[in-house]
Amino acid sequence: MAGITAQAVKSLRDRTGAGMMDCKKALLEVGGDEEQAIDLLRQWGAAKAAKRAERETSEGLVEIVARDGATAMVSVSSETDFVARNKEFQDFAKRLAEAVVGSDLSDGEILSGEELLGRPGFESFAAEVTDLRSKIGENIQVHRAVRYTTGDEGAVGSYLHFGGRIGVMVELLGGSGEAAQDLAREVAMHVAASRPVGVRPDDIPEEVQERERAVLTEQTRAEGKPEQIVDKIVEGRMRKYFEQQSLLMQAFVKDPDQTVAEFLSAQAGDVTVRRFARFEIGE
Repeated sequence: MAGITAQAVKSLRDRTGAGMMDCKKALLEVGGDEEQAIDLLRQWGAAKAAKRAERETSEGLVEIVARDGATAMVSVSSETDFVARNKEFQDFAKRLAEAVVGSDLSDGEILSGEELLGRPGFESFAAEVTDLRSKIGENIQVHRAVRYTTGDEGAVGSYLHFGGRIGVMVELLGGSGEAAQDLAREVAMHVAASRPVGVRPDDIPEEVQERERAVLTEQTRAEGKPEQIVDKIVEGRMRKYFEQQSLLMQAFVKDPDQTVAEFLSAQAGDVTVRRFARFEIGE
């Protein structure tokens, strides 16, 4: 380490946040020039970040922001729960959600992280993800994002569950104001727990329905049921499937004696669910 002082290492470390040994190594390689050492550390950091980007992320945080008639939800993932509790990581997720809610992203379109960070106005967040990987030492990924805008006859409620591992947004039609938002939040809490696939049976993708129907058909035949009644039995089981997977047909978690649709009718007459989005870390 001849010619490289402890003060030079400290100065470089203060400016870059890199580890002491990396700072020493960089300064040695460039003959003590701090600016060149900074460039070298950035190159090393980008290379390490690229490798980290291949590692699995099963922890993280969902963040929701509402402002000026819009609500946005983003999910950002990490490798460990320790990083998910890191203030810098949490601040990043919050700022990203704030950027999404203030953007002109298509209403209701769920974007992957790659799609979001490729949109104009989000370039700085893409660079920041790389910097976070380098500084924190883990793979950091923006997973998904969605933005809802509401009119005069709608209300969005949101809910974060389990320390932000699950986030839900629900939009109701036929109501507005704080009371409707509170009601939407009640439904969002239900969605967090019950994981519906769609609002109504028609909202469940056809390919998902057909896959379920095929499985039920094979199960029914395996039970030895006569072929002439297999279709009838399968249709009955599909009705049960829709009751379990369609939000408005599900038993309401706070009162299983009524469906979600019945709960809404009892609370606010003609109010119904227009749409919902549910993000869960690790999905």
